[in-house]
Amino acid sequence: MRFLDEVKIYVRSGDGGDGAVSFRREKYIPMGGPDGGDGGRGGDVVLIADSHLNTLIDFRYTQHLKAKRGMHGMGKDRTGRSAEHLEMKVPVGTLVRDDADGSVLFDFTKAGQRLVVAKGGDGGHGNSRFKTSTNRAPKRADPGYEGEELWLRLELKLLADVGLVGLPNAGKSTLISTISAAKPKIADYPFTTLAPNLGVVQSGYFSYVVADIPGLVEGAAQGHGLGHMFLKHVERCAVLVHLVEIAPVDESDPVANFAMIEGELKAYSPALAAKPRWIVVSKCDVADAKLRDEIVIRIKEMLADMEDHAGKNIPISVLSSASSEGISDFIDKLGDRVRVERDLQALAAKKSLDDAPTKAGKKPAVKDDDDDDDDDDDDGGVECVWVP
Repeated sequence: MRFLDEVKIYVRSGDGGDGAVSFRREKYIPMGGPDGGDGGRGGDVVLIADSHLNTLIDFRYTQHLKAKRGMHGMGKDRTGRSAEHLEMKVPVGTLVRDDADGSVLFDFTKAGQRLVVAKGGDGGHGNSRFKTSTNRAPKRADPGYEGEELWLRLELKLLADVGLVGLPNAGKSTLISTISAAKPKIADYPFTTLAPNLGVVQSGYFSYVVADIPGLVEGAAQGHGLGHMFLKHVERCAVLVHLVEIAPVDESDPVANFAMIEGELKAYSPALAAKPRWIVVSKCDVADAKLRDEIVIRIKEMLADMEDHAGKNIPISVLSSASSEGISDFIDKLGDRVRVERDLQALAAKKSLDDAPTKAGKKPAVKDDDDDDDDDDDDGGVECVWVP
């Protein structure tokens, strides 16, 4: 299945049906009067979040979504049939924007959420609605109301607890295939990962989702390589795991590579660079203990000099996906860290809601009767006014 994470679509809801002009004509019923029914309502265009989808590929060949119009009203006071709603499923994590101004209309964060992006037009009134004592035979009927139309941009940002970042061939795909049931493409050349991969990791009774994105290269902030265009998929992650290859094939300095990737993350988004970090020194089976300790010490020294990470206790794990060295302990400790970060995010979200301005619960303020401009009321010397 091809991965598609951004698409532009046109949506139009259905028009309402026209009202009918009709008169009752039956034997032995003189002057039957108007009996034209109302038009039916046009169909809505609805987006629904589905946890079983992880790509927007369904919109690649269906870019125009048009709901049907309602049926016209009929005689004998029969209302036209309302059109069925046009429902389309989107992956959880989809951001809906108005393509005209870029404003965010909705963010699908839970399965089952629904968004009416275009509301169907109401049906027009039939002539029976306009009957009065002075107008016994109205010949007026309203046309149906037009539906809504607009261009939308759908952007998919995968919902994962942990995001894997690093240079190509740093061991990200091998790691996610080791700690989860994911089966990404793995090879001994760079850029084998061309689209994000998701894997579910089980740690005791707790499970969390890990996202593997294509590797970053120097100059990614200027559009080089593939990874920068996929960084939006780790924006929602609670923890970023930065993989550092202990002995790169090109004989480059692992610590310099680490600093370069951190610089690219900050160039993309300072908020992303400030996310909680976990450093993984990968492929440790090809290095001796002395080299491992040297790399870990140098990374700690560099972290102390970084503005976003100075003073933070950032864990560093030395792993080997090939030999499974350190994997079990890493899975459990990373799961504990994810739980802590998710709890902190939940508390921050609750506090922001509690601190949000609201008029709910406001009590009426009491002011002195000297300011009362109402001379003839009997208020006992006080007047109640509502505080805006």
